[in-house]
Amino acid sequence: MRFLLAVKCDTKSHLTVLDHDVCMTQCPDKLCIVFCPAEVYKWEGTRMQVGFEGRHECGSCRIGCPHENIKWEYPKGGHGIVFRLA
Repeated sequence: MRFLLAVKCDTKSHLTVLDHDVCMTQCPDKLCIVFCPAEVYKWEGTRMQVGFEGRHECGSCRIGCPHENIKWEYPKGGHGIVFRLA
């Protein structure tokens, strides 16, 4: 069993939308808004906004975008979700 201890956010996002035009022109359903359990992605007008600070680091965005338009990297060392074992 693991317990969430802390979240240490970096100032640089480890999630990147590669091409915002793909979101606007090729993805009418904006599936990332649906599949992300942390609700990190928000469609605002003509751009997909990424609120990476609230992420769960589940990795669903690596496989969920049908256009492979989201780049997911591990957070920089010392950043991200910190768990302790119970």
